[in-house]
Amino acid sequence: MPRSARPATVPSFTIEDEVAGPVCGVDEAGRGPLAGPVVAAAVILNRNIVPEGIGDSKALTAAQREKVFREILSVADVSFAFASAREIDRLNIRRATLLAMRRAVAALPVPPATVLIDGRDVPPGLVQPARAVIGGDALSLSIGAASIVAKVMRDRAMQRLEAQDARYGFGRHMGYPTVEHRRAIEHHGPSPHHRMTFGPLKDWPGPSRR
Repeated sequence: MPRSARPATVPSFTIEDEVAGPVCGVDEAGRGPLAGPVVAAAVILNRNIVPEGIGDSKALTAAQREKVFREILSVADVSFAFASAREIDRLNIRRATLLAMRRAVAALPVPPATVLIDGRDVPPGLVQPARAVIGGDALSLSIGAASIVAKVMRDRAMQRLEAQDARYGFGRHMGYPTVEHRRAIEHHGPSPHHRMTFGPLKDWPGPSRR
């Protein structure tokens, strides 16, 4: 079932309660765009102080995400990590995403006892036991929190790229293949932030800015 067609659920600590010790949820943002990094976040929630509104980040407005994001940072152990466009081109998006996830878990200030990953894959090289949870952002509060952190941090990264180079409109489309974005690539050519192994860029006829 496509992510957008999933039945509505309320995330809880049901999955977390199956294991002992601190549990970290992990999710990513930015697998599909033509430009920018993929961002992973890892979150260990305080189960006694859980911000309202945690769930699939795509179901929230930008303002709602920012509010919940700030509340998560105030009560949880949080880390995030990037895999760059160059790493995505070198490794492929799946492996680069798993690399960013592993980096995020390693950066946590408190080592988790167990890691819950949104999706089908567990990053190789994790020290802790890990479990992949399909649709985890709608099932697990820990993964749902990570979903929000990852989305906010990726949007901020794309806004920084917009400030550095306004020609592509990164801050508006976040690197996704909108009409505006495709026209900017046709006019200016790819930037160092574009993923040259993705979609229309794979067969780019002219020189890139790399």
